[in-house]
Amino acid sequence: MAKTTQVPWYVPVGNTLTRTLLRAGFKLVGPGVVVGRYPMYLLTVRGRKSGLPRTVPVAIIARPGKRFVCAPYGVVDWVRNLRAAGGAILTRGRRSEKVVARELARSEAVALLREEVLANNPFVCRYMDLSAASTPEEYDRAAASHPVFLLESAAEAG
Repeated sequence: MAKTTQVPWYVPVGNTLTRTLLRAGFKLVGPGVVVGRYPMYLLTVRGRKSGLPRTVPVAIIARPGKRFVCAPYGVVDWVRNLRAAGGAILTRGRRSEKVVARELARSEAVALLREEVLANNPFVCRYMDLSAASTPEEYDRAAASHPVFLLESAAEAG
């Protein structure tokens, strides 16, 4: 089982502010070189123990026809909940949709992480301690401890 990364002290404060702005309808984007590449969404997933909905802001890695969410802080509660539930609700502005989440196999996650390092994704580079000079073993270790999920519309996943 992958170990949980220590979440920086400022993340809960930032999440509260970001969640409030997203709920108010602001369309935010995560940090990155390419503007709009990392749209922020609210991810609402059923708690694995309580059964209550839990909502966290996430930056989506957008690719043509695909959306991914990566866990920059490791195996935290929303990751465990998403694994248990297998799906969630993504909300951006006034639009919500049910999605099915599939955790990528390690080899798929490594390939996506490499692309994100080349795109200079600040979360991947900083919190996963990766760079263009990282070895395949470092990418493999990062993929093991920072899960990546493919999010597909529940309507399309069928």
